[in-house]
Amino acid sequence: MSKENEGYGSTLNLPATDFPMRAGLPKREPDFLTFWKEKGIYQKKLKAHAGHKKFILHDGPPYANGKIHLGHALNKILKDIILKYKYARGFDTPYTPGWDTHGMPIEHACLKEVGVDRHKLSALELRRMCHDYALKWINIQREGFKRLGVQGDWDHPYITMKPAFEAEQIRVFGEMAHKGYIYKGKKTVYWCPHCETALAEAEIEYADQKTPTIYVKIPLVDAKDKAPEGAQGKKTSMVIWTTTPWTIPANVAVTVNPDFEYAWVEYGDEVLIMASELVGKVAEECGIIFGKVLGTTKGRDMEFMECEHPFPEYNHRKSLVCLGDYVDLETGTGCVHTAPGHGDVDYLTGLKYHLDILCPVDEKGCYTDEAGEAFKGHFVFDSNGLVIKHLAETGHLLGKKSIHHQYAHCWRCKNPIIYRASEQWFCSVDGFREDALKAIDNDVQWIPSWGKARIHNMVRDRHDWCISRQRVWGVPIPIFYCEDCGEPLITPDTISHLAAIFEKEGSDAWWAHTAEELLPEGTKCAKCGGTHFRKESDIMDVWFDSGSSHRAVLNHFPGLTWPADLYLEGSDQHRGWFQSSLLTSVATTGKAPYRAVLTHGYTLDGEGRKMSKSLGNTVAPQDIIKDYGADIVRLWVSSTDYKGDVRVSKEIIKHVSEVYRKIRNTIRYILGNTSDFDAETMKVPFAEMEELDQWALMRLQELKKDVEKAYENYDFHVVHHAIHDFCTVDMSSFYLDIIKDRLYASKKDDKKRRSAQTAMYEILSDLIVMLAPILSFTMEEVYQFMKKPAGAPESVLMLEWPKLHEEYLDKAKMEKWEHFIAIRGEITKVLENARREKTIGHSLDAKVDLYATGEAYELLKPLEKDLPTLLIVSQAAIHEGTDSGMKTERDDLTVAVAAAEGEKCERCWNYDPTVGKDPDHPTLCHRCIEVLSD
Repeated sequence: MSKENEGYGSTLNLPATDFPMRAGLPKREPDFLTFWKEKGIYQKKLKAHAGHKKFILHDGPPYANGKIHLGHALNKILKDIILKYKYARGFDTPYTPGWDTHGMPIEHACLKEVGVDRHKLSALELRRMCHDYALKWINIQREGFKRLGVQGDWDHPYITMKPAFEAEQIRVFGEMAHKGYIYKGKKTVYWCPHCETALAEAEIEYADQKTPTIYVKIPLVDAKDKAPEGAQGKKTSMVIWTTTPWTIPANVAVTVNPDFEYAWVEYGDEVLIMASELVGKVAEECGIIFGKVLGTTKGRDMEFMECEHPFPEYNHRKSLVCLGDYVDLETGTGCVHTAPGHGDVDYLTGLKYHLDILCPVDEKGCYTDEAGEAFKGHFVFDSNGLVIKHLAETGHLLGKKSIHHQYAHCWRCKNPIIYRASEQWFCSVDGFREDALKAIDNDVQWIPSWGKARIHNMVRDRHDWCISRQRVWGVPIPIFYCEDCGEPLITPDTISHLAAIFEKEGSDAWWAHTAEELLPEGTKCAKCGGTHFRKESDIMDVWFDSGSSHRAVLNHFPGLTWPADLYLEGSDQHRGWFQSSLLTSVATTGKAPYRAVLTHGYTLDGEGRKMSKSLGNTVAPQDIIKDYGADIVRLWVSSTDYKGDVRVSKEIIKHVSEVYRKIRNTIRYILGNTSDFDAETMKVPFAEMEELDQWALMRLQELKKDVEKAYENYDFHVVHHAIHDFCTVDMSSFYLDIIKDRLYASKKDDKKRRSAQTAMYEILSDLIVMLAPILSFTMEEVYQFMKKPAGAPESVLMLEWPKLHEEYLDKAKMEKWEHFIAIRGEITKVLENARREKTIGHSLDAKVDLYATGEAYELLKPLEKDLPTLLIVSQAAIHEGTDSGMKTERDDLTVAVAAAEGEKCERCWNYDPTVGKDPDHPTLCHRCIEVLSD
């Protein structure tokens, strides 16, 4: 460049912004957290929308134990996206986060920490330790959630161990008891020997386990004259199959299907009975050969036949033959070993036939005296071999194998559980099951829709809810017993009195005071008139805690209302929190506590495997935040179709960060090119804008429609992809690329330049509001760099949803530009080919001749004057016909590329024959000379 021509670069309107190209989110995001806190943005949002229609999202409480994991992050970010969107749409959106704080895991953690047996600590000592432990993790988790950019009333969360919550919880219990839904009974329940407590269905998870399976002969002692000819007088046994050999000592019956046919089969000098269809399979599994079938009997005709226990020490105990429709031919022998003390269907069979609910196993999972000397004191899971050995020695073992199958485990301690009959408190679901099912079917929107059938079937088929636990860290079951006659005592007066005490002292009062101190003065036993009472020692299931939150929180926290508009948790909560909340609510109010329920899936690794430390495939949100920033976690959440399981890995996060970079670069480009634009004084009316700029705003309206619909449907991945495509395809690859020349090389106040700036400013203004629910930190950063009108809200999170300008939309123009974009894509391919062949370097080095017919010609001819700009070439011409040029994938278009005519303008880089004509500016084109002369 000659000395006299130096400085033309300074005459261009180059982008100018301090908005950083590199995000630096890990360092910059904490500044925005401070900004939101110091400015009181959450509180100002509530104040700004006070009196507006409310949208209440009730927080399902995470368990206060351990650092937050990616599942927590997914859940809380989804909630935050929804609430920020709803605020922008004009709703009042108070959000009270919560924590679940009672239960076994915290007890276990505390006991492990101090290394003491729980029986050596007083209840109050252990409870104080648990309280402090839970509080510690609440504070750690709270900071983790805040770091993700989740807004809410973090200073006033609901916590299930707080006195006011506990008081409301026992009021719920009291109302259910008053309506007759609470009872005590001996039932077979899930039992964790490790935790020494009963469990609810929602506390069970399944894991693969290797289990011994055995075929056992149960001697028949009274065939009730049903034995076929040839079998009479012979030693006869019914053959059962079980995967729990340790339950054999508790056998009291054999159950058969009334509709199946049972064969009496010769086996040496014995006769064995099993389902006819399974004879061959049993022989194969046991590796034996049967003789002939002596006869068959229908299952219903075998009812009340009598067997005796296979162990000689129990042969005084008869095993009755019972009928059960649940007996199938999928596995086993068609004859089911029945131990009512150790199985749910066994228990129901036991009730039907008035069998002994025998359970020779204690709370630690060890055999009691009832099991006999051979087994007494042995842990049941260690006793399978002992039982099998005893069966073999007594001649009752027909065969044995091992299988891998899904076995029930305690979701808290991860150890295998058993069924065990014990005295427990239950909630009788039958009393309000139909009302619950009606609420599920008629009053609640389930998203995804399959959730409706899932929870309907669960509630329809579930047993009564076992709500008692044999621990101390929880809310006590508020029932007293008369010391004189044993009658349970619970009345509206006792509950009201106790709730008032709990509100002041918390549930510790149960252990700190005597029964008399906790009861209203003058309380007497309704049955015998006694005045001395003792307290129930069991506590409530933690699902009753969180299941009471709709009452304790929505009805009592400022700004909240009942029922909630939305519950949002993982799909496992159909059997957990969604269900416990529904049951307590329907039982006490007759209605569901929520209007809609939305579920998300589990977080899996990149290959679709469950995350586990042993596989080394865990991804911690803290690590992503440290390396990339919380906005990348938020963007990842928005990229997933979370209604199913979602995948995450380092590679996936890296890809998400690339998406982020493209969106950020688009926004930075617009910021830089609107730095000298004042929307209030320089805005060009839509009708006077350049048609391409009008198209950009029309595309923006279409985007707003799509994004709004997706937000309303909670389809955030649709929002994510729509905005990403808009930024990269419509903006960066097309519109912003084309208008670059107009922005840089035109006069600063040229109306065509201001037209483009008007479009860009409106695009940016709308984009930041659409993206703020997802990229909260980055959009706040953008907003603080933007030129804002006087009186604008101080945070991007306080902006209203952008207005939809239907009046901009022109179907004919949209179709025209869509058609042009398709044609331009074909021309660009030819230019890229010319670049590869070294015919040209940059596209501005080219002159393009377009040969077109039909629709292509009709579209391109009127645009001929603008084609160089639209194609980013120096010269372009349109010719009718397709005889010349390179073929494209379109039949109506060919393209010829040649070197552009003239010299390259030093200022705008276009080739132009006018370059060199002006002696004062020999390196500039006519257009640039005109701009400089003005």
